[in-house]
Amino acid sequence: MRFDTRNILNQLIILLLIGAIILAGQRVGYGAPVAGAIPGMLIIVAIAMFSIIIKELLPKIKFPAFAWASLIGLVLTMPFMPTAEPLLRYVKAVNYMAITTPILAFAGISVGNKISEFKRLSWRIVVISFVVFTGTFFGSAIVAHIVLKLQGII
Repeated sequence: MRFDTRNILNQLIILLLIGAIILAGQRVGYGAPVAGAIPGMLIIVAIAMFSIIIKELLPKIKFPAFAWASLIGLVLTMPFMPTAEPLLRYVKAVNYMAITTPILAFAGISVGNKISEFKRLSWRIVVISFVVFTGTFFGSAIVAHIVLKLQGII
């Protein structure tokens, strides 16, 4: 297996550009200071980059990079981990909504690039969408009900 450093470097540049867009969106959209959020954004970029590198190094493991990033973030912020307190302190300065805006824009572009595939699916995509949305809604409602019941809230 060959580690493609050029590809990794390009992805790092893209992640840094997206980080800059997120910080600009945080300032313009929410009036939040950018300087305090830079360390948190660099941590997020580092975790994302590390997950991309893991995905590249372990191609036979069918685990997406975003799942690696979630797993890394989860482990690093567990209450018993020495990294939890500083990571959470820095990352908390990055506005969540400022992160979602570019991500949703990139998702929209990604879907737009596959519009011909969606046309080929025609009416079946509507049925699948309804089933997925309904299942997600009821699944979330069931989990919320169980958690609220266990906590004695309902």
